[in-house]
Amino acid sequence: MMKQRKWTLMEQATFLKRIGELLARGYPVAEAMESVSFQLSPSKKVELVECLAALKKGLTFHEVLATLGFHSDLIGYVYFAEQHGSFAEALLEGSGLALRKAKDMHSLLKLLQYPLVLIMITGFLFLFVEKMLLPKFTSLFKSMNLEANFFTKIVYAFGQFFPTVIFAMCMILVLLGIYYWFIFRKISVLQQKSLLSNLPLIGNSLKLLYTHYFSTQLSFLLSGGISFSEALLLFEKNKNQPLYSELSKQIKLKLVTGEHLESILGSFPFFEKEFPLIVKHGQENGKLDQELLFYSKHCIVLLEEKVEKSLKTIQPILYLFIGFLVVSMYLAILLPMFHLMDGI
Repeated sequence: MMKQRKWTLMEQATFLKRIGELLARGYPVAEAMESVSFQLSPSKKVELVECLAALKKGLTFHEVLATLGFHSDLIGYVYFAEQHGSFAEALLEGSGLALRKAKDMHSLLKLLQYPLVLIMITGFLFLFVEKMLLPKFTSLFKSMNLEANFFTKIVYAFGQFFPTVIFAMCMILVLLGIYYWFIFRKISVLQQKSLLSNLPLIGNSLKLLYTHYFSTQLSFLLSGGISFSEALLLFEKNKNQPLYSELSKQIKLKLVTGEHLESILGSFPFFEKEFPLIVKHGQENGKLDQELLFYSKHCIVLLEEKVEKSLKTIQPILYLFIGFLVVSMYLAILLPMFHLMDGI
């Protein structure tokens, strides 16, 4: 299937949201896709015509989405929905999460756009001041036996420190690239996610994402009348998401040895620490599917709060840095004039 242009995450989520809404009204999948195609660009319509032909030939909906290059998480929502039957609900849940992620990314880019422009302008201004103006003032100070002021020293120090920082960042990126190519990509997906979940800043958010997704899909499967062992088998067969496929294999192996489910889940560092307790409580009261669904919603609320807090923190820090640098340059130019007046 030839793709004219890659679907953005926002386009993917919006498409599945509309499909889910039509399915909730009783539309079959093919008719829902045909109806949604009228709202899309000509190139997307051509792709959906090919998708409809593929569906008629026996491909499943999640396989068709894979040919379109949809995100693996969205394909996973469709795959599991095909198993447990709550198709419309699962599509709306998955598309809603993807839309929130796309909007958060858009908000972050919009938030950083203006400060990044200011940083570029400030950088050019800094180079002009540090390379052109301050050397003249410095040579004049020396001729008049005047000491450079505090802000002049800051500008010079920053000018010497900044190239070192850039070089260090480039070296770190090179080392990370070497580590990824020769070590990280060769270890198991469970080890990869364990390492990522321990990273500062983003580790906790990744834990919330992994826990939310696994608990949501497991909840849907269990509420659809599928047993826990059958649910693990479905996770294992889903090759579009290697993490959950490998995870289900490990859980099954450990269950065979007699280990309790809550202790098994607790051994995976990419899950939230409360997750095993939620599972244990759900098993004890016989409402595991409801407990998982409730906890998955709790995880996404926490994740949204973290994102919102981060967005509110990043911009003030950038403005503070830019403001300090601009004021330092201004005073580095202004104060020497007062020094000169004192020296005359």
